[in-house]
Amino acid sequence: MLGLCLCLAGRVVTPHTMLGYLPHRGGSPLLCLWVLLLPLVSLQSPNRHRSPDQGVEDRPKLLLVSFDGFRWDYIYRVPTPNFRSIMEEGVKVEYVENAYITKTFPNHYSLVTGLFAESHGIVANEMYDPALNLSFSMETDSIYDSRWWDEAVPLWVSIQKAGGRSGAAMWPGSDVEIHGMFPTQYLQYNASVSFEARVRKVVEWFSAPEGEAVDFAVLYWEEPDESGHRLGPQSPLMDEVIAGIDEKLGFLLNELKKAGLYEKVNLIVTSDHGMAQLSPEKIIELDEYVDRDLYTWVDKSPVVGILPKEGKLDEVYGSLVDANPNMAAYKRENIPEHFHYRHNIRIMPILLEAKEGWTIMQNRTGHFMLGNHGYDNTIRNMQPVFVARGPAFRQNYLKTSMRSVDLYPLMCHILSIHPLPNNGSLQFIQDLLSSEPTPSTATPPHQTIAPKVSGYSYAPVIGSFIGVVMVLGFLVVYIVLVTVKQRPVLKHRSWEMSQPLLQEDLHL
Repeated sequence: MLGLCLCLAGRVVTPHTMLGYLPHRGGSPLLCLWVLLLPLVSLQSPNRHRSPDQGVEDRPKLLLVSFDGFRWDYIYRVPTPNFRSIMEEGVKVEYVENAYITKTFPNHYSLVTGLFAESHGIVANEMYDPALNLSFSMETDSIYDSRWWDEAVPLWVSIQKAGGRSGAAMWPGSDVEIHGMFPTQYLQYNASVSFEARVRKVVEWFSAPEGEAVDFAVLYWEEPDESGHRLGPQSPLMDEVIAGIDEKLGFLLNELKKAGLYEKVNLIVTSDHGMAQLSPEKIIELDEYVDRDLYTWVDKSPVVGILPKEGKLDEVYGSLVDANPNMAAYKRENIPEHFHYRHNIRIMPILLEAKEGWTIMQNRTGHFMLGNHGYDNTIRNMQPVFVARGPAFRQNYLKTSMRSVDLYPLMCHILSIHPLPNNGSLQFIQDLLSSEPTPSTATPPHQTIAPKVSGYSYAPVIGSFIGVVMVLGFLVVYIVLVTVKQRPVLKHRSWEMSQPLLQEDLHL
């Protein structure tokens, strides 16, 4: 009987073959029951790998790193051996169109949601929400108010809802409770914590025992943005800053190698924006054109949100619309559609946008910086770096362009979770992957996918149900057959009832 069991286990078992081993062929009742239960086992086994309790080593791992303000061309400016190592072992994208406005908070939230700022609600570093009657500033504790963030769901929340674990080291918004969740592991933002300390903590999270290790983590570092603002990107002093970032990247790579994670963790290194050189000779003073008592200044240069006082919208707009050839003024409803920066009440009724290199101030007594960002996201100097390596990526592959919102569906694909509705498209950047996405995970352009809030698969339940139905069905057939064989033939039964209909099918 054992030999027969092994034989059956190595072939496709169909209803016809199962009926062929019913007891009237000489098989034992135990063997019959085993044969009938085989579909139940077979139907469940393909889904075992989808269990939320699967081993941590079987899960894909992903680390997203952002060096704030690291412009796309910095890697060519000085020797950057660690960036180039990633490029040779993985992929590089030459042109990354980030989200408008090209500021820190909007773009970091776009990276982990796949949404433009008008959709995820973090429209600037400084905001006013007329519905909440509250102001937001990256320099105050207002950033910890969940209401500013709950218009979107960041990736660390999605992966936890799918049964995974996440970690976050200083990423903007990651120390805020969003949709009732913090990352599984996170660091409260503290700019004084060194990059090396942040890296060690992230590596510790990935190296934790099975069931405790994170599957996805984000890591943020404030440079070279701070130096770019202070020195200006054209300063020769920036060379040392850029080289220092490459050294920090090298530290991260070495820590991953020491922990045995280098070949397991997919690593993406990017930024939120670039940096443009400013000049004290290129300043636009609003006091020359409009009375400041007529409006409230909401966000800072080079894209300024203007909130006119009650009933003063047309007057303020009329004073600014043609005020300076180096500044554009838009009413919210007239902001160019390609900016995807119109449909949110946190975008002010009037938006001022300076041309690259120009600064908008109320007057020259304000603080002036030698470098800044926030300009039109199609401007080359606003573009960030993008390199990646790991088991999910191709090797030594150069891609011309992508959009930063496309990164979200790519990360969801790597992590094997379904993306929430987003503005990105996996199809646009699937060539970065070492293998093509399956139809179930590929996202055609602009298609939104219904959110998946759980990693549990219903296939085992369905398979079990079908298996039980099949077992009961065949037991009924078996009982009928045995009963019919043991009953005497009735003289007066109809012709149809007296025919051995099942016997012909069973080759009896």
